[in-house]
Amino acid sequence: MFRPIRGILPVNITAYLRAKESGICDDRDRWIYRPVPVIIKNCRYMKATVLFVFAIFLCSVLSWGQPVQNIQIIPQPVNISLKPGRFLIDRHTQLVVTAEDSKQLAGIAFSLSRFSQSVGIHLSQKSDASFPRQIRIQVVTDDPLHTGEEGYTLHISPSLVLLKARRAAGIFHGLQSLLQLLPPGHTGESMSFPCAEIIDYPRFAWRGLMLDVSRHFFTKNEVKKFIDEMARYKFNVFHWHLSDDNGWRVEIRSLPQLTKTGAWRVSRTGTWGNFQPGQPGEPADYGGYYTQDDVREILQYAQQRCITVVPEIDVPAHSLSLIASFPNLSCTQLKYQVNPGTAFYTKEDNALCIGNDSVFLVLDKVFTEIAALFPGTYVHIGCDEPYKEFWKRCPKCQKRMLTEHLKNVDELQNYFVKRIESTLRAHGKKIIGWDEILEGGLTPDATVMSWRGMNGGQEAARQKHQVIMTPSAFTYLDLYQGDPNVEPNTYGLCTLGNAYHFDPVPEGTNPSYILGGEGALWSESIPNFRHAEYMMWPRALALSEVFWSPKNAHNWNGFIGRVETEFKYLDAEKINYAKSMYNTLVKTSLDKNANLLVRLGCDVPGVDIFYTFDDTNPDTFSPQYNGKDLSFPKGATQLKVMTYRKGIPVGRQFRVLLDELRMRAKSKPDF
Repeated sequence: MFRPIRGILPVNITAYLRAKESGICDDRDRWIYRPVPVIIKNCRYMKATVLFVFAIFLCSVLSWGQPVQNIQIIPQPVNISLKPGRFLIDRHTQLVVTAEDSKQLAGIAFSLSRFSQSVGIHLSQKSDASFPRQIRIQVVTDDPLHTGEEGYTLHISPSLVLLKARRAAGIFHGLQSLLQLLPPGHTGESMSFPCAEIIDYPRFAWRGLMLDVSRHFFTKNEVKKFIDEMARYKFNVFHWHLSDDNGWRVEIRSLPQLTKTGAWRVSRTGTWGNFQPGQPGEPADYGGYYTQDDVREILQYAQQRCITVVPEIDVPAHSLSLIASFPNLSCTQLKYQVNPGTAFYTKEDNALCIGNDSVFLVLDKVFTEIAALFPGTYVHIGCDEPYKEFWKRCPKCQKRMLTEHLKNVDELQNYFVKRIESTLRAHGKKIIGWDEILEGGLTPDATVMSWRGMNGGQEAARQKHQVIMTPSAFTYLDLYQGDPNVEPNTYGLCTLGNAYHFDPVPEGTNPSYILGGEGALWSESIPNFRHAEYMMWPRALALSEVFWSPKNAHNWNGFIGRVETEFKYLDAEKINYAKSMYNTLVKTSLDKNANLLVRLGCDVPGVDIFYTFDDTNPDTFSPQYNGKDLSFPKGATQLKVMTYRKGIPVGRQFRVLLDELRMRAKSKPDF
């Protein structure tokens, strides 16, 4: 269903109410809300006096609106108050940094160098706090505003930019907000920030994006670029999907066969799932992997940007690249190739044999090296979508079930999870698994990543496990983001609006068990990095706000305005992004007589939809959609649609055939 457009308050009024609740309110805010006494001494001046008072009121209202117009930050900060004036930054601006110890200074040194590079002006760092125009960075121990480990406060006046935080991460996030106040593509010897007071901290501790490098391989530099783009919007977890049926992507030095065989497959172009398998003698020349030195370089790169890297080795299913390297590890022990994108599920055994002790010897080597390589707390072990029929027919698995007193294959999978968790716990790590790890019982310290809707996360929270919410309908960034007629081929639907209206805390769930959420970029239909950007932005902007900003600060209309401002920054950085939010969404239904009905909509407010049934191209002189269901006129075979805003075309024109719409109505797909 199309979401109704909700009524809104100006951003700064909402911020005022939050500030009042927390006791943060300056004189100007109180002045705005204070009644102004007016004494009219002479009726002849009444009209002029009333107009004068109205003008003061109007100026105040216009002033309230300025944060919406002038401070365009994504994700929306907790509290913004616009102040008069601007802070000029040029080569005479001094940078003053104070911290309690050298470790704190080292932690923010990179952030400051990146800030200077982004500004394009060399800022001289001084210890003299008397210079008339300064950017002052302070790492402080006190936290009276409760901004936490990643929060910050930012004071911008005409003579001073004062950024304060408890940790280097807060300084980094504050600098990202400061950079968003600069004009896009800024050049020259000077620029300025609007004066403001900002108080900001995240709603959730886990704010992640996942990149699948197995289905399609992305180079080390492309992974770095992905991390750079994450950092601007205050994501703090890079989930790195390093293995699957279609490629093994990380060097395991004790098992060189993994990258010699598992990292390569035959090259194919076209629609994923319809590819032909490799032919006899055909070279496996597509793929690649990251050496351990590559991984360390990327880990340092992410750490400098206050991002934690969580590796995923997907087992026991999704393991064809591992099985292709060591054929004795599957139940069938047949020789399989690294899958190039064929439809194979249930036909080829892509799951490890849990009854085979060799499986655990190999995985012990894998996870021992992974644990030593990645310094973070968590290792993701996958555990999704196992096809369990091979286990049911496997003598070794059946023997394991008998020996371990396991009732069914769900408990067999749980046995596998417990053994892998034990290995990783011995190396000081905790496990994360997709919500299938709930099947057969859950180990005490496991964290659940809920992808099949919200139910898995709710159940895990009910069992007092930590949860990361990644329901596919809201967070899968490889889904269609607009009508399939104008989008590159994929599956399902997740519009910008779907992503923005997602709440990681389901009603009735204890929020203390919800670590946060993640956007997932699976790469079956993403053959290159340019297209990865197209699928990620702007939906990842929506998720950044979902994961960072207070729930009561979410405002769809205001967000759309900030997204449109952010498009200018993305253009300046030559980052690819989708404008699908301007396109029409076409949805179908059948009436009681099985007649086809068509409904049109658009995520963006203020967009007008025009359509034709006669094969002509729609424009503003064509019929305008009025919100009612449409039925095809007799003889019509196609519908064409186009969106305009204020008379200017904003979306892409496209057509959809009557027969296709009938198929949609009968099959009830996601779009």
